[in-house]
Amino acid sequence: MGDLLNALAVAGKSAFGFQAVFFALLAIGLNVHFGYTGLLNFGQIGFAMLGGFGIAISVTQWGLPFWLGVLIGIAAAVVLALLLGLPTLRLRADYLAIATIAAAEGLRLLFRSVSASPVTGGTRGLAAFNGAFIGLAPWDTSRRYPILGTRWSGGELWVALVGWLLVGLLCLLVWLLMRSPWGRVLKAIREDEDAVRALGKNVYLYKMQSLVLGGVMGALGGMVYVVATGAANPDQFQNANTFLAYTVLILGGAARVLGPVVGAVILLFVIQFADTGLRALITNGVIPEGLLSATDVAQIRFVLVGLGLMLLLVFRPQGIFGDRREVMLDAR
Repeated sequence: MGDLLNALAVAGKSAFGFQAVFFALLAIGLNVHFGYTGLLNFGQIGFAMLGGFGIAISVTQWGLPFWLGVLIGIAAAVVLALLLGLPTLRLRADYLAIATIAAAEGLRLLFRSVSASPVTGGTRGLAAFNGAFIGLAPWDTSRRYPILGTRWSGGELWVALVGWLLVGLLCLLVWLLMRSPWGRVLKAIREDEDAVRALGKNVYLYKMQSLVLGGVMGALGGMVYVVATGAANPDQFQNANTFLAYTVLILGGAARVLGPVVGAVILLFVIQFADTGLRALITNGVIPEGLLSATDVAQIRFVLVGLGLMLLLVFRPQGIFGDRREVMLDAR
């Protein structure tokens, strides 16, 4: 019983920690792209990397203030969205998907290359750039605070608080935008862009605006991640994170304002609960070492998540809060 309560406590901390904020912000951006506009962006992690390194490079390499680094990260995400959108958004949706996933992986390899090491730190990355932000915490960041069976450092609490406030503000922004004429045009583009074009709307411009907005949200997610860890390393920004963000979006429900938030909380809770719970069962001898070893748990937990997602797509393809009439995912 004690192991179960400990697993629940650890999973609860993960569900509301900085990683959940990170995936929620990535998925909110993807919700604008995919859920509301119908854009296939498979390189959201590239925007996150530019946001995170925008702060890291500005502070450690250029000696600029932290908040100026935030603006530089946002500007870099806008430039990337323009570079990706200008040649692809007039073409079929799959061209954007190919361009974004290739750009994200290309940027990661570029940032970790030897030639980029003087700026990005290469495979070692950059560190010690979040002091200005952590110093704003209204409590002692050197202490650890007990909360529901777990212990949070002052810095973890501060990042989580600011991160969830940011998530709330962006959800409010998305809610307001999608109730506006601009948002209704986006949803119409998702359904039938030829009809929207026939009504005299500039579909290309609306798609570009959506790509930029969602990309900036992804960049903010990358900023939260590097500030929480205190380090920016290119290998933190693998393309797999984009697909986990899509998992979050599908789980909570695409084209739903709170879908990415609920999906992020549930996904991080399930992953951490599976990890802690399986390790406890192995330690107590409930699961024999010959059947499953502790080193296999890291992979098995994602297998369980994948099976759960498959069942979700079969029995409820619109996600927990999604509307089948609005976003149809063909699971058959």
